[in-house]
Amino acid sequence: MKSTADVVIIGGGVNGTAVAYNLAARGCGKVVVLEKNTLASGSTGRCGAGVRMQWGMEMNCRLAKGSIERFETLGEELGFDGDLEFKQGGYLMPAYTERQWRQFKQNVALQNRLDIPSRLVTREETLAIVPHLSPEGLLGAAFCPKDGHLNPFKTVQAYAEAAARLGVTIRKFAAVTAIIPMTGLNKRVVLSNGDEVETPIVVNTAGPYSQVVGRMAGVELPVHSERHQILVTEPVGSLQGPMVMSFAHGLYCQQTPHGSFIMGVGDPHEPRGFDIGHSWSFLEDVAAKVTEIMPILREVRVVRQWSGLYNMTPDAQPILGEVSEVPGFFQAIGFSGHGFMLAPMTGILLAELILGLKTSLDVSMLTLDRFVRGELIREPSVV
Repeated sequence: MKSTADVVIIGGGVNGTAVAYNLAARGCGKVVVLEKNTLASGSTGRCGAGVRMQWGMEMNCRLAKGSIERFETLGEELGFDGDLEFKQGGYLMPAYTERQWRQFKQNVALQNRLDIPSRLVTREETLAIVPHLSPEGLLGAAFCPKDGHLNPFKTVQAYAEAAARLGVTIRKFAAVTAIIPMTGLNKRVVLSNGDEVETPIVVNTAGPYSQVVGRMAGVELPVHSERHQILVTEPVGSLQGPMVMSFAHGLYCQQTPHGSFIMGVGDPHEPRGFDIGHSWSFLEDVAAKVTEIMPILREVRVVRQWSGLYNMTPDAQPILGEVSEVPGFFQAIGFSGHGFMLAPMTGILLAELILGLKTSLDVSMLTLDRFVRGELIREPSVV
């Protein structure tokens, strides 16, 4: 079957559906989302779904603040008949070294200038916020009560349903196999079943497979994918309000409204690839680190673990915008583990860029061309 569209979006995770919704809401014509599996079946459905305003770069602070403010009313905006389970219990970032403490001071000063309600808390205040945190080696913490987490599956469902009501076509089990240039700006997007969609604009929101989509369009994107593992425990009574994120341990740990704990650690030795298996070594590593700083969790049983893929760039910052050498080929990729938390602003910004509107934020520093110019961006506050 052959068809046409004004915009084709490849990837049905949170960013693909957010871009689709925002395009439709701004009056874009025919928008088609192509997802090779089911919606949220990739990185979105496998992430921890934490959202935070506490960053060390102004651009990231603005993107995250704008996204969290939209998460607060997203269910109503999208007319979602359900609960996105947005819990704003805050993020607590404990400091264990003088260097971390100095960095948090700089971060909080920047964040407060941007009206982000973060603050430094003393060692005693830190232990009052999370009483089961070990005092061993603790200097204090940075805390923002507006940070939190929500349900990634319901968030995608809400975006997709709202987009569909506005006329967006969402095709599941629609794997793209080729993007063939045609005369003018048009491209022919070919699916595995032989269907073809002719369009002037293709948006790459394929997450860990973005580089595969890039090659289809003749673009070698400077991204790679790597596994990140995560686990969930049995539900227990309410113990912890905020997400605890320790840069010293490379660890994050949150308690969901359901009562279970979700946690993960970063592995700097993880090889590149598409492996989503999981390992005993991860289980041992995360258990050792989390029980070192929160000994009470020694008594909580693990229910299961799983893996997802981060799509990494050389500077761990996303690529947003049009590829200069392939007009009409837009990217929202390379989020390096932060795609879910930035999705509301990503959806808005990509829609504005595609439609030629003035953007809500200046994200010109995030174009693909920055790697050609050697203008890498360094964010100091990542696990």
